[in-house]
Amino acid sequence: QLQLVESGGGLVQPGGSLRLSCAASESTLENYAIGWFRQAPGKEREGVSCISGGDDSTYYADSVQGRFTISRDNAKNTVYLQMNSLKPEDTAVYYCAAEGGGYVCYDGVSLYGMDYSRRGKGTLVTVSS
Repeated sequence: QLQLVESGGGLVQPGGSLRLSCAASESTLENYAIGWFRQAPGKEREGVSCISGGDDSTYYADSVQGRFTISRDNAKNTVYLQMNSLKPEDTAVYYCAAEGGGYVCYDGVSLYGMDYSRRGKGTLVTVSS
C-alpha cells in the first residue's frame, strides 16, 4: 500500500518561502494524483493544491493561487509544493494525500474527493515574525 511522508516545514517570516516534499513509497507515483491539504488549529481542513496522475494537470485554491506551485519528480517518487510570499494565515500542518488510477484533479471538488485517509503524518509550517 502506498505510504506518504511529508517534510520541509518550519518557521519562516512573512514573505518568505518554503518547499514541502511528499515522498511516496512506490515507484509508480506518476499514476497517482497527489493533493496537498492543510489544517490550522481550530479550523477545518483546507484543500490547497493537487496534481493529476498521468497528465500532471494542476489545481490551486484561490487562497494560494499565484504563490504556490505544485510539481512532481517521478525519478525521486516525490511531489513538491513550492510556497512563496508566505503569509501568517498559511500557518498550518500540511498533509499530502494520494489517489491512484490516473485520477484527474482539476478543481476543488476533485481535490476534496481524494482519499484523505491515505495522507501522511504532516509537516508543520509556521509563518511568523
